[in-house]
Amino acid sequence: MRLGSPSCLLALLQVALLSATSLAQIPDHPLAGYADHHSIQPGQVMQFMVSSEAPQYEAQLVRLIHGDTNPLGPGFREQEIDASFNGPHEGRLQPLENGSSVVVPDHPALDVTGSFSLVAWIYPTSPGSGTQAIISKWSAADRSGYALRLEEDGSVGLLFGDGTDETNVRTGASIPVYLRSEKAYPVGDPLHSSLWLLAAATFDATTGIASVYQLPRTVWPDHPAAGTASIETGAHAVADNNLSLRIAATPGLSDAATSEHFNGKIEAPRIYDRALTADEIAGLLQGQIPAAPVAAWDFSRRIQTRQIEDTSGNELHGHTRQLPKRAVTGHNWDGTEMDFKRAPEQYGAIHFHDDDLDDAGWSRSFEYEVPHDLKSAVYAARLRAGDDEDYIPFFVRPPAGTATSEVAFLVPTFSYLAYANGFGMGGDQLLSLYDKHSDGSGVTYSSRLVPILNMRPKLSLDWEEMTLPHQFTADLHLVDWLEHMGHSYDVITDEDLHWEGTDLLSPYRVVITGSHPEYWSEQMLDALADYLNQGGRLMYLGGNGFYWVTNMDPVQRHTVEIRRWGGTQTWGAQPGEHYLSTTGEMGGLWRARGRAPQRLVGVGFTAQGPGQGVPFTRQPGSFDPRASFIFEGVGDDELIGDIPSLVMRHGASSFELDRMDFQLGTPPHALLLATASGHPEQYVHVIEQVYQSNLGPVDTLVKSDMVYFEYPAGGAVFAVGSIGWDGCLSYNDYDNNVSRITDNVLRRFRSDHSDRQQKAP
Repeated sequence: MRLGSPSCLLALLQVALLSATSLAQIPDHPLAGYADHHSIQPGQVMQFMVSSEAPQYEAQLVRLIHGDTNPLGPGFREQEIDASFNGPHEGRLQPLENGSSVVVPDHPALDVTGSFSLVAWIYPTSPGSGTQAIISKWSAADRSGYALRLEEDGSVGLLFGDGTDETNVRTGASIPVYLRSEKAYPVGDPLHSSLWLLAAATFDATTGIASVYQLPRTVWPDHPAAGTASIETGAHAVADNNLSLRIAATPGLSDAATSEHFNGKIEAPRIYDRALTADEIAGLLQGQIPAAPVAAWDFSRRIQTRQIEDTSGNELHGHTRQLPKRAVTGHNWDGTEMDFKRAPEQYGAIHFHDDDLDDAGWSRSFEYEVPHDLKSAVYAARLRAGDDEDYIPFFVRPPAGTATSEVAFLVPTFSYLAYANGFGMGGDQLLSLYDKHSDGSGVTYSSRLVPILNMRPKLSLDWEEMTLPHQFTADLHLVDWLEHMGHSYDVITDEDLHWEGTDLLSPYRVVITGSHPEYWSEQMLDALADYLNQGGRLMYLGGNGFYWVTNMDPVQRHTVEIRRWGGTQTWGAQPGEHYLSTTGEMGGLWRARGRAPQRLVGVGFTAQGPGQGVPFTRQPGSFDPRASFIFEGVGDDELIGDIPSLVMRHGASSFELDRMDFQLGTPPHALLLATASGHPEQYVHVIEQVYQSNLGPVDTLVKSDMVYFEYPAGGAVFAVGSIGWDGCLSYNDYDNNVSRITDNVLRRFRSDHSDRQQKAP
């Protein structure tokens, strides 16, 4: 399939796909699915979830070898494998239910049938974009329950029903009778976006009077969004129901069937079984909290979990659904503390979005128990229904603690998750860590329990008419080369590395990265450093690696999290929100935490661009006897990678580039083997080292450096400093100097190195 072009440097694609209510209604994706894991061992069972518009589809297990359909390369290659799930399957539509919320199970204490009050601090980010629930136990089906919400016009409203009729009171101008606040602010204007205010509603069952308040935290003269509204409703009771209570959504008949999702932050929601007075409501602005609530949810507690704690004593605890953002500043954040763990009372808010999605929740369509004799490789469940086709890739690794080869291909699944469905590919429902939510805030979580439409073979992107396979498709260039050159290899993933550490790597003499291992956790960095220090050897065949601080939810092990700041990025985290909610560590760039990629692999991100690539020129370090094995069969003056490429058309140095930098940690004995420079003017230097506006010519730091150096005990690193390197491997039937150098290094690295005291392999 061919997709559209990006509009910014970091954007890999910009696809004008329409949003819809389910994945099956997104154009060009009537058939799609996902698996419950990316990595699996022999003897384990993998579940597959599929949505199909067609009543029947065919499934087939395939081993993926080359995923790029570009006619300039070897073409698409797959091998069909016998599997228990091969054959026809019944098709059914499975919708995506976006939108985060807090779920509190039904409880008699929540069924207020007489007087009550609902209060919460809110920070709306898209008021006026439709009805948005704040606290809701409302059932439209039988006109029962209650809801504090934002109305369609952006004003605060109260909705409740007695089982026969419903009453809606709002601060908007449509209310026929209202009492203005003491300062006589005009009532009826919608709320301003991104300002804290207290939203409250009361109902006195004795008098039938319902009141609604929207009171900004900071009151400016003639503030148009401040005000109250009261009306004598004629109602004197509230009907109960058996629905769960929701915060930031309106409940439905099932856990997934929610509506009226709130965009923005909510803090300190509370329920009382009496009508608070106007003075008590006003006192809330000053931190004077009325006693004896029915429920008082404190989001500043258990921030690093998906649990919600009720402090009323009634134990009306809940949990988040679809992973709204936690570790965000509350209405009382004063800027003195940036780490939520040190001042949790100032981080008592949760940021909800109507497009949050952490788990599609689809029903299982089929499963597969991996045979013990299935080789470690890249596989996929291929789905076909008429002309429609989809692949669900997965990676079969050896059993834990074992290896079937001396070489491991380390698949960058964290990076696959970061780019998952990026820049519009998944419509408005499937977002990547490069996208923004509908309210303009950056996406900080990504999950593998959703279809990942760009983690697919046969995906050809067109960036200003440059061929650009990326991530999964590009990494299959390496798999194909390993197969063609006859190199045995195991496949492992960085998620495996995250959980298992050095034990995963220690059986291997050589570890080879993918083309873009950008997102790494501390656990992964520690494990790789230990492996190298213990004599392991790394071939870093990519660019822009080891860049963003990333981690995986330690309890719900399917979600990665980042907080972007201080780097080359598509969005930036808000002040005070730089720490990961799931692990409590500071996000941003690894270099900001003293772990620049140069310290680990000798090179780090320096530039990026959409133009075609350029070749490398050998540098004096390439003639050092320590590096002689790398350039066997390569001429002294021979340009490296001055050939057609499957990435950016031409050249081994393209797309995103890395350079050595001794100040950032490149080891002093590292050899600069080759440098590629003279890239097109579209290539620009990374933002994190631009300290003032560029006024001169093209930055000299726009280049790629090829580096080699040794670790103690026989360890070593070979790094190419370019995402485009692997795109040259297959040129001229794999007979070219990019392929030759890669083969030279791999053969030497995998050779016997039992003498761990040697400096060089």
